[in-house]
Amino acid sequence: MTQAVIFDLDGTLTNTEAVWHEQRRTLLAGEGKAWSESDSMAIMGMSTPEWSGYMFGTAGFAASAEEAAQRTIDSLLDRYRHDLPVLPGAREAVRRLAENWPLAVASSSPPVLIERALEAMGVRELFAVVRSTEQGSARGKPSPDAFLAAAEQLGSQPAHTVVVEDSGNGILAGLNAGMPVVAIPPHFLPPSAEILGRAAAVLDSLDALTVDLVRRVGA
Repeated sequence: MTQAVIFDLDGTLTNTEAVWHEQRRTLLAGEGKAWSESDSMAIMGMSTPEWSGYMFGTAGFAASAEEAAQRTIDSLLDRYRHDLPVLPGAREAVRRLAENWPLAVASSSPPVLIERALEAMGVRELFAVVRSTEQGSARGKPSPDAFLAAAEQLGSQPAHTVVVEDSGNGILAGLNAGMPVVAIPPHFLPPSAEILGRAAAVLDSLDALTVDLVRRVGA
C-alpha cells in the first residue's frame, strides 16, 4: 500500500520551467549568446552544479559556472517574491494527499528556491522532507538519488512511495528509484510518449491526482 508521496516542484506544482528558460535566455543574451529550448531540454532535471556548468562550458556564459548559478537563482528569487506561477489545483492536491500520507519534495531547484516557492504557496508545513538534487551526491535527475534520499527520510519503501512528476528525466528518476510514477506532462517541453508510457498513470491535471488513484498506484 502507498506509504508516502514525493512531489517534484518545477513544472509539477509551479509553472516555472518556462520561467527558468526565460531567465537563462536573458542572461545569455546579455553576453550576445543564445539559449534555446533544446538547451533547456538538455539540462532538464540537472542539479545546480550540473546546469550551471552547462551554461558556462557549453552555452558560453563568460564569467564562471558559479556566477551563472548565482545570477540565475537571484533573478528567480526576485520573481518568486512577487509573482510565483502556481499550477491550477496544486495547493488543493498537496492538501488532500497530506491528509493521508507524509509528503516530500525532491526537486532540482536549489534549496532556497524550493523553500521560497513552498512558502509562497502556503504549503511548506505540509512537507515533512524537502530535498534538492544538489544535496548529497549532487547528481540530478534521471539519477534516483534525490528520490531515494527523500524516501529514506520519510521511512517509506521505494515500491510504495508514489512520485508525482512532469518531466522526462524526472519520470526516469522515479522509475530508476523503483518507485511508481504519476506523470502530469507540461505544455512546455513535454516528455516523449515512450517515457510517458512507462508511468503508472498519466494525468491531464493536478485535479485528477486523487487519493484513490495514489492509493491504487502505490499498492
